[in-house]
Amino acid sequence: MGKLLIYGSTLFCSVMMLVGCKNEVLPKPSSQLRLNYPIADYVAFENNCPFTFNMNSDAKIKEDKECGFSINYPKMKATIYLTYKPVNGNIDKLLRDAQKLTYEHVIKADDILEQPFINSEKKVYGMFYKVSGNAATNSQFYATDSVKHFLTGAVYFYAKPNFDSIMPAADYIRNDMQTLMETLKWK
Repeated sequence: MGKLLIYGSTLFCSVMMLVGCKNEVLPKPSSQLRLNYPIADYVAFENNCPFTFNMNSDAKIKEDKECGFSINYPKMKATIYLTYKPVNGNIDKLLRDAQKLTYEHVIKADDILEQPFINSEKKVYGMFYKVSGNAATNSQFYATDSVKHFLTGAVYFYAKPNFDSIMPAADYIRNDMQTLMETLKWK
């Protein structure tokens, strides 16, 4: 009986040590994912189309059709789509279509900020749209000389539109789009 009592108390002490010797559980400190992108290096892009612009040298450009382009950012899973249309007395329709495209995102957008763009020297006039929230695109623009040329651009990410997750990449590409618009020249 004495051996059983010693065995029982040893077993009890062992179980208590296993249960009682847990490390104190502490919550992990909050942190954020840090995404670093290289400082953009811009290069001139020219071809047979009636316009030129500067673009990020890290992006890959592909001509689609009728002077439309896809500027791809493979590391960010994003593409800027550029669409060119000649103006043939249809400037009002082109402007309405460009504005309509932007405001179709109002359902998912928290806010749409319009930034007018005027470069009288190069005869480039337009609007840059910054779309906040979980919309499919968060940056769009149109540019025109009001007489011959009309260019639209929009960025799309190949991921579920969760603005908080893609914000660093969206800001980086937004800067590239603004540079593209600011350096746009008609031929």
